[in-house]
Amino acid sequence: MDFRLAHEAAVPMNASPSGPLLGTRIVDLTQALAGPFCTMLLADLGADVVKVEPPHGDMSRQVPPFADDDTERAFGGYFASINRNKRSVVLDLKTDEGRATLVRLVEQADALVENFRAGVMDGLGLGYETLAAGNPRLVYLAIQGFGDPRTGESPYLDWPAFDVVAQAMSGVVSFTGTPDGSTFRVGPSVGDLYPATVAALGLTAALLDAQRTGRGQFVDVAMYDALTALSEAIVYRYSYNGFVTRPTGNSHPQLAPFDMYPTADGSCAIAAPTVKHWEILCQVMGRPDLVDDERTRTNGHRMKNAGFVRDLLTEWTSSRTTDEIVELLGGRVPVGPVHDAADLYEDPHLRARSMLVAVDHPGCDRPMVFPNSPIHCTATPTGVHRRAPRLGEHTDEVLAELDRVDGRGGDGR
Repeated sequence: MDFRLAHEAAVPMNASPSGPLLGTRIVDLTQALAGPFCTMLLADLGADVVKVEPPHGDMSRQVPPFADDDTERAFGGYFASINRNKRSVVLDLKTDEGRATLVRLVEQADALVENFRAGVMDGLGLGYETLAAGNPRLVYLAIQGFGDPRTGESPYLDWPAFDVVAQAMSGVVSFTGTPDGSTFRVGPSVGDLYPATVAALGLTAALLDAQRTGRGQFVDVAMYDALTALSEAIVYRYSYNGFVTRPTGNSHPQLAPFDMYPTADGSCAIAAPTVKHWEILCQVMGRPDLVDDERTRTNGHRMKNAGFVRDLLTEWTSSRTTDEIVELLGGRVPVGPVHDAADLYEDPHLRARSMLVAVDHPGCDRPMVFPNSPIHCTATPTGVHRRAPRLGEHTDEVLAELDRVDGRGGDGR
């Protein structure tokens, strides 16, 4: 498929906003990845997310890639992917007018999300206690590298943090890599994306509590904390018997077979650690003798002879194409081809589940394609209804709404 025609494999945007958070307003002060991904999840669920940007805009607006035919370059793919369904308002929080307008916005909002360094909002006179005084129902969410003193004073409080730092410190990197001990950062930026997802859950739960009690609260998610929770397996393994988990490549330290295997034209994942799946796999491979073989009879036996099991499956998979293996095992033994980006556009599951969405892009004659919301609701459908905004595109619109609510004249700036 020509990548310029990729949108033909995607569903169009929704005509209007919908979702279980419809009617919820969130003031979004975040930049870069973790914060905007969190608020994107909430916007996909129907929340009205007002993205407040400084006059120079979110730092990620000019991060590539850009489409070759983009005549405007209002933003690149990085920004477009995580800022859809939002409205952009420009405020200079270094000025009295900007801070006053933000306070007005927050007074009419259900939640605020920020990912500044700890103490920055307090220094601006816009900390949680100040804003909550004008809106007791406010849920205030902070996403930071090492958390906020309100929930625990970290010795790393003032350290800047990025994805790779959170991955390294939390242990994620320590058991991601090759069996010879080489370690790697995980491909997706989980140091940002997982804290963002946890934060969206925490904010939604706090909103539910505020609805019930009329009382908001401060919610704090540290990137380091979230990634430590994601590394739960290495924590309990050490606690139980002092075992320090090391990289095992694509295999699993407790299950076999559970790995990526080379095929005649690529590679695929096969997992058959259970009695049932191992028996079926042995029959398909033409090796029924291995069902009762002392080297492979149980998962424990296979773990003791993991090298033998891997060689056995590699010999079988290498002589067949990925499609042949999937045809033989699909629906019977857990199996899946290793897809690259182009393959995703051809996969029938993603089409059936509307998981690729074509989104309009300013300055381009063709839409760009992004993953759709993975949260599917029958009564309140989620999804994308609005492209990412130009800088300040909705400033007048949002401030006019404030004027209608509080009865002020003028634009309030």
